[in-house]
Amino acid sequence: MKTKYKVLIVDDEKDIIKVLSLFLEKEEIDIYEAYDGEMAYRLLQNYEIDLIIADIMMPRMNGYELIKKVRKEKDIPIIIVSAKVQLDERILGLDLGADDYIVKPFEPLEVVARVRAQLRRINKSEQKEKYESLKYGNMELDIEKCILYVDENTVDVTKTELAIMEALMRRPGKVFTKEELYECAWGDDSYIVDDNTIRVTISRLREKIGERRIKTIRGLGYRLEKNE
Repeated sequence: MKTKYKVLIVDDEKDIIKVLSLFLEKEEIDIYEAYDGEMAYRLLQNYEIDLIIADIMMPRMNGYELIKKVRKEKDIPIIIVSAKVQLDERILGLDLGADDYIVKPFEPLEVVARVRAQLRRINKSEQKEKYESLKYGNMELDIEKCILYVDENTVDVTKTELAIMEALMRRPGKVFTKEELYECAWGDDSYIVDDNTIRVTISRLREKIGERRIKTIRGLGYRLEKNE
């Protein structure tokens, strides 16, 4: 990991920011605070933020709107921390481009673990060999630039989706268990990622690269299929 990462915490509940800041600062992380989406967006224009932790229900600009604006400009990890527990709310957040979703009330150490997992992925990405790319059928993954191409067209994917695609494209035809994909996409703390998150992520990838390209092997996991 690089010496100092910058994490932006966005929540209109200042006590939550205070608690998370206390725990994350122990990880040698610089904390930036925002109390609504507009304030967060302004900070993002002025600082090189490495990761965002954002609530959904906020004044002036809610978390969903913030994610949409960020995803048009930046490809940094976003973790939603929200009191919204409904599955459709979680799916919406992930569909808009969030990399993880934590439900309030939460255990601060769980948030720290998920932040560490996302930052490890950033660190691994920075250490990738330059100009390395993977090709499989009509798909190409430019690892240096973190870009996925399908039929030579750029496909918008999150860092989590890229990590899963890299694993699948490195060993096409191999059946990856959910645990293996968790480790590839979320790091060593994979046990804290639930089945809904991986299922939604795979579903999003199928919509982007083709519904039948990632096959579900019932009771085992997923594998990347050849072109039909």
